[in-house]
Amino acid sequence: MKPTALIAALFFTLPAHAHKAHVHGEGRLDVAIEGDKITLALALPLDAVTGFERAPKNDKEKAALASAEKLFNDAGALFAPTPAANCAVHSVEVGMPKFDGGEHADVEARYVFRCANPAALKGIETALFKHFKRLYRLETQRTGPTGQGAQRLTPKKPVLSW
Repeated sequence: MKPTALIAALFFTLPAHAHKAHVHGEGRLDVAIEGDKITLALALPLDAVTGFERAPKNDKEKAALASAEKLFNDAGALFAPTPAANCAVHSVEVGMPKFDGGEHADVEARYVFRCANPAALKGIETALFKHFKRLYRLETQRTGPTGQGAQRLTPKKPVLSW
């Protein structure tokens, strides 16, 4: 197995909470780049997404949860790889909380993009901060042909670059 594939396998087989403790307002994004494929694993506290972290209690909260789920299923609205790389969404998997007990609820999603010109890929911009105002930090880890790195994204710095 290539080193990049091994690291990616490690990223995506561990539950998001294994990386770091659940912190309100702070999410986690792991990025693996291999060949023409970009895989993103995202974990966000539900509180940063909807303002609550329990089963919805009324129609307004149910609508907020449904709206968030719809947005999470639209990878192109949340992530924009370098335009010159000519990337397209290949697959999306979204795990919304099941509210089966426990104190914390997270949204977990996995996105795969395929790029026609992967050599031009220099970064990925996220619109998460525009959509989720309670999110103030996204801790990232990246592995790919240019090596590994970690970066903190914020509303003022929403681009993961290498």
